Amino acid sequence: MTRLEGVRKDAVVSVDVVLSPAKASVEAEVRAAAMRAANLDPAEVKDIRIVKRSIDARGREPRMQLRVEISTDGPFEAPVTTPPALPNVEGKPTVVIIGAGPAGLFAALRAIERGLCPLVLERGKDVRARRLDLAAITQRGVVDPDSNYCFGEGGAGTYSDGKLYTRSGKREDIARVLATFVAHGASPAILVDAHPHIGTNKLPGIITSMREAILRAGGDVRFGARVTGLVVKDGQLTGVSLRDGTTIDATRVVLATGHSARDIFEMFFAQGIAIERKDFALGVRVEHPQALIDQARYRMTDRGEFLPPASYSEVAQVEGLGVYTFCMCPGGIVAPCATAPGEVVTNGWSPSKRNNPLANSGVVVEVRGPVGDGGPLSGVEYQRSVERAAWEAGGKTQAAPGQRLVDFCEGRLSSDLPSSSYPPGLASARVDRLLPPEIAERLQQALQVFGRRMRGYYTNEAVVIAVESRTSSPVRIPRRPDTLEHPAVHGLFPCGEGAGYAGGIVSAAMDGERVVERLAALYPA
Repeated sequence: MTRLEGVRKDAVVSVDVVLSPAKASVEAEVRAAAMRAANLDPAEVKDIRIVKRSIDARGREPRMQLRVEISTDGPFEAPVTTPPALPNVEGKPTVVIIGAGPAGLFAALRAIERGLCPLVLERGKDVRARRLDLAAITQRGVVDPDSNYCFGEGGAGTYSDGKLYTRSGKREDIARVLATFVAHGASPAILVDAHPHIGTNKLPGIITSMREAILRAGGDVRFGARVTGLVVKDGQLTGVSLRDGTTIDATRVVLATGHSARDIFEMFFAQGIAIERKDFALGVRVEHPQALIDQARYRMTDRGEFLPPASYSEVAQVEGLGVYTFCMCPGGIVAPCATAPGEVVTNGWSPSKRNNPLANSGVVVEVRGPVGDGGPLSGVEYQRSVERAAWEAGGKTQAAPGQRLVDFCEGRLSSDLPSSSYPPGLASARVDRLLPPEIAERLQQALQVFGRRMRGYYTNEAVVIAVESRTSSPVRIPRRPDTLEHPAVHGLFPCGEGAGYAGGIVSAAMDGERVVERLAALYPA
């Protein structure tokens, strides 16, 4: 959010206030508390705005922590809620972008800003057409390898949550990414919330708006354009080959294919283009009644209308490896995220209101160092072996193996399972035996640690669902630190989660922008 030119920087006072959730929802209460904290007379105050909002649930009752800016000079500028004007780049030098997830879309928008014409190649379908293929997975267990929860316009985050959390400390870059989402239809609340979340129900419209902006500027987005090879001559990229047999001339390519594009990793390996094994994580998705999580976090049976459904974040060190929660979804749904037949993969998502009765979170264990044969694709094979075992245990369908939480930790088959949001349903199985021992044993210990920290968490009302295996890419595609090009292929710029340089929507978007900045400097329009 920016200020109007008439608001001087020295005329803005920043204060922190703590209020009950009810009072924090009333502008007059926030205004009065901010003026008291700043010791200002009401006549001096021209405008106020909340710039950061978070929940402190450590005390007896949850409180809202607000950072408020007060202007004594004039009104603040409202956030931009319409797409900004972009230059027309039709006929300008082309940059090919492989993948239309957050890294690819933000790379395309930044390319336009730098006077380059983006051609986005997406293996899957547009964001609306994807819905039919998601229904095929949830209702019939049919997996389309090119159109699913991971592949298609918008990438994996579009239909599996849209959380905007990031560990990056680059505040200006983060603010720019969030502002772009708001300009294309996201709620301005994401600009101030400590844990911003768009919601799966809102993201399709936002992604569509971004694509339309690219097209209006003269760029192109092609769906069903699966890349099957790179054309390289004397170390210089000259083209990309598509599944339909065509080859597109390309000397500047941004590779933004996401963490599940295993065929791209295998293509690189087959062509002798360097890739590296990377550490990753693997585990399960744990689902609780949301009311239980609310009680554990807020210490109240009824959170009321002013508190959102509670979330949690936990980490433990077990036998030298980290075990941590991942992609926690309050009021959410567990989703089937396989990208090929014969495997079961889970993830989670929440609608913008987070108003479903169950809460779920990934709980995963670090996988460090060599596995299997130790080669660059060994992590992929490790993931795949567990996903196939889950498919077998689920009856060779998309039904996911499930085990009540205490049963999982104590090593016994559950005679029945609690209700679950997972659409294809659960199959009672020994998840503790399905997972590799080095994963299962650490999960068993960590879940008990989490239970000691959160009263009520360790319960058989919760269910452990296999398998959560796509937290990040098990492969890194190397790039030079100065140019961000692949060290052996000039003109190829790996980026985002699939290349091993990001860990979520915001960081992937930032990496897409950063790569295009370097590309534009090396190959100016």
